[in-house]
Amino acid sequence: MRRLMLLRHAKTETDAPSGRDQDRRLDDRGQRDAAEMGDWIVAHPPAPELVLVSHAARARQTWDIAWQAMKDRAAAPQVEVLPELYGADPAQILETIRTATVATNPRQLLLVGHNPGMHEAGLMLMGSGDPAGAKALADNLPTAGLAILDFDVKDWGHVAYRRGKLVLFVSPKLLRLR
Repeated sequence: MRRLMLLRHAKTETDAPSGRDQDRRLDDRGQRDAAEMGDWIVAHPPAPELVLVSHAARARQTWDIAWQAMKDRAAAPQVEVLPELYGADPAQILETIRTATVATNPRQLLLVGHNPGMHEAGLMLMGSGDPAGAKALADNLPTAGLAILDFDVKDWGHVAYRRGKLVLFVSPKLLRLR
């Protein structure tokens, strides 16, 4: 069994001072949401063993803040910053999952990236699972939204579209409604 966690970066400033999209940083709400999601992840084990993060400032910052909320209660995962996750479409995300995990073959993998690719990948990878979560995910993968999918495979090379079981979909907004 392999568990994939798809985390969209948290809420950001509208424009970066540099004018470059990759340099946009989290706003105050985004910082709070990233911490809340890190706290949620560590409170609902298992925690990720490998984290693949887009090189965009907002994705790195989302992971850094989430990790700060997790670090006293979880083992440190291996973290790789991957430029190819910035602007990745579902095919690129699937290829990244299959190739970036070859050496370590973690049981739990977390990707921190961007829409529309992360949202589309979540929908394409999901084949079954939680109906309420599937309905919510079908609408959107909001900022700091997290989709958790399980795959009944021995290694990540066998992960495929429509083979994932959606275990849970959660977001800061959904957590506030509970």
